[in-house]
Amino acid sequence: MRITKFGHACVRVQGEGGTVVIDPGSFTDASALDGADAVLITHEHADHVHPPHLRGLDVPVWTIDAVARMLREHAPDVAERVTVVRPGDRLEVAGTAVEVVGEKHAVIHPDYPRFDNSGYVLSSGGSSVYHPGDSLTAPGRTVDVLLAPVSAPWLKVGEAIDFVREVAAPTSLGIHDCVYSDIGLAMVEQHMHNLLPDGQAFERRQPGEDL
Repeated sequence: MRITKFGHACVRVQGEGGTVVIDPGSFTDASALDGADAVLITHEHADHVHPPHLRGLDVPVWTIDAVARMLREHAPDVAERVTVVRPGDRLEVAGTAVEVVGEKHAVIHPDYPRFDNSGYVLSSGGSSVYHPGDSLTAPGRTVDVLLAPVSAPWLKVGEAIDFVREVAAPTSLGIHDCVYSDIGLAMVEQHMHNLLPDGQAFERRQPGEDL
């Protein structure tokens, strides 16, 4: 399994059967979708789904109902290629096994309604990777790689560290990282290195770099 970090929350996972791109939003360059065989989208926020990117390629899209409704309204041509998934679903996407995890976005503020959000565990060739979207919902199973959100209006560094500890993946790759400056991201990285237990590594990558 080859994992490539792109802008903000977008990651490309190349498994034995094909290439899946997760959350190519408005903070991500469209080139992240080059060579994609399928797209997974965790929720409806613009930094995770950007219809013009999806119009640029003719591949199937798997996502939750809230995103499907948004696409039917704003990008009906894309909506024709959407398959709606629900928490607990197990499916095959571009030759990769996918499990749908969780159903709610992390709390931004109690006065806001909770948005729907489902993450994905992808498994191929004996390896697994978990993208939680904008949530701190653990996958309920062991994974080899956690794609760990590190900066957001709904997140503080202590919560990010506790989430990485809870999932307990041997490797966590920082994502959701456009909200902080390079200085802020370096601080997060140092805190992770200081506070994660033995056997858990935290990694940072620039857009286009592989884990």
